[in-house]
Amino acid sequence: MSDKVEHDEAQRIAEVFVAARRAGRALPAYPGALPASLDEAYRVQDRALGLATGTVGGWKVGRILPPLSETVGCDRLAGPIFADSIVHAAENEVAMSVFAGGFGAAEAEFLLRVGAPPPAGQTEFTLDEAAALIDAVHLGIEIASSPLAAINDLGPAVTISDFGNNNGLVIGAPIADWHSSGFADWPVRLLVDGTVAGTGLASAMPDGPLGAARFLFSLLGRRGIAVAPGQWISSGAVTGVHPVAPGAFVEAVFDGTHKVSCTIEAATRRDDGYREVEHGRNTG
Repeated sequence: MSDKVEHDEAQRIAEVFVAARRAGRALPAYPGALPASLDEAYRVQDRALGLATGTVGGWKVGRILPPLSETVGCDRLAGPIFADSIVHAAENEVAMSVFAGGFGAAEAEFLLRVGAPPPAGQTEFTLDEAAALIDAVHLGIEIASSPLAAINDLGPAVTISDFGNNNGLVIGAPIADWHSSGFADWPVRLLVDGTVAGTGLASAMPDGPLGAARFLFSLLGRRGIAVAPGQWISSGAVTGVHPVAPGAFVEAVFDGTHKVSCTIEAATRRDDGYREVEHGRNTG
């Protein structure tokens, strides 16, 4: 495949996903040839980022589990989280949206806030170097949603190609003295409508949440994407990926007592955040 054909296909796929997200509608099938590699998938993501007018407020990091991780040569993936989809939980109920007819899930996660930017040009990090760039850790919930219902069934490259299957982030309370708290070993539960959907420990992930930060800094360094102080890293689903639909109530419980919650509603049309794309043509 020539570079031009590959570029054009990546652009077409990005435009269809962006148009569907802007319209708040589902897609019946993947809009093109499936990316043959993670690098191809990130090229689609780059094209989609070029069609977005919103500010990137952070990045989600997800797991690629064995044996697939061995096949693709990587055990994590990433996608942007736009600032206008990041909500700070308060006493009032928080509502987050998923694409009706598409894919929708909620994930209990530890959220790492970037305190200092990685050095320009650095593409490899130790855990200590990654930790030094983090200034806070919060409790949270990632909303994983895509117009494509089968996104998680089609493999990590497809997930990457639609913004990493992200549609928002709920930021809960900060963890005091997070360096010494042992938070990665806190038991975590996620409940949907009062029923436990999953449990887990963040320490079960490779190198825990800080491993997610190290991976992200390395990946974005190779892609030439700057990381800004104040951006968030959603470090991975501690209890798993739990399907949700409009009307659901989601609650994540950390260490038995610390809680963050939200309700789920259907995504609707939005005329900001993405350039207008109609019938695969960028008109903005």
